[in-house]
Amino acid sequence: MNNKQYERIQTGKGFIAALDQSGGSTPKALSIYGIAESSYTTEEEMYNLVHEMRTRIIKSPAFDSQHILGAILFENTMDRMIDGQYTADFLWEKKGIVPFLKVDKGLADLEEGVQLMKTIAGLDDLLKRANERNIFGTKMRSVIKEANPSGIEKVVKQQFEIANQIAEAGLVPIIEPEVDIHSTDKEESERLLKEALMDHLSTLGKGIKVMFKLTLPAKDNFYQNLTEDPYVVRMVALSGGYTQAEANEKLSRNHGMIASFSRALTEGITVDQTDEEFNTMLSKSIQIIYEASIK
Repeated sequence: MNNKQYERIQTGKGFIAALDQSGGSTPKALSIYGIAESSYTTEEEMYNLVHEMRTRIIKSPAFDSQHILGAILFENTMDRMIDGQYTADFLWEKKGIVPFLKVDKGLADLEEGVQLMKTIAGLDDLLKRANERNIFGTKMRSVIKEANPSGIEKVVKQQFEIANQIAEAGLVPIIEPEVDIHSTDKEESERLLKEALMDHLSTLGKGIKVMFKLTLPAKDNFYQNLTEDPYVVRMVALSGGYTQAEANEKLSRNHGMIASFSRALTEGITVDQTDEEFNTMLSKSIQIIYEASIK
């Protein structure tokens, strides 16, 4: 583990940019950016286009270490280069931004009110490659749609089992059990989730550290005591479909949480903007997300 990166993530001021849209969500991300599905015919063409979008974001002068602590990458992005360097190396060496990797392979079908992660085939090999690519940590997402105690327990158990495996490989796992913002019993789901998270923290191996990426809670500062747990490096918030304004407003009321936004980060940037227009819009988004994160 890179101690300088660890200290930056644990104590630094700023937020984590989520640039990890994967196969299923890439067409939507490109569409919002202004690139229609008719613009590409193969998966490789799609990934080339999304890498161009991410490269433009990362190379923007607005995307700087003064505001951004880390960035979460998709596996395909980790294996690609920016100006002759692997993306993670470019982020850290040129920008001072800590690289993370999304490792999950998507969601299983809804069962007991939740969606577990699909089996992550080849995880050990992926973690080995992540270390070779100088990745600091990982991220993996499950979804909770109903306040089902059994389902939520299964989500958390699966997350922690894989987190232990990731930590043993020398990486810091971000545990992300997202509570759907449209859930009719969101507050009760969050209560059950918090109980399960606290119970499972004690199952971590000695010296293991984790991060949590959680939906902004219905009750302000609901997760604050988790941020003080010695096993927890940092608590980050996902935007979960909230608009940028909604997400920032909710985040600013939750002390100890910092942003890890995806759609809310890239809101308003498009492929046909001039570099000046693009950088101005991105800078505005980064500044207000940063301000909400440090309150």
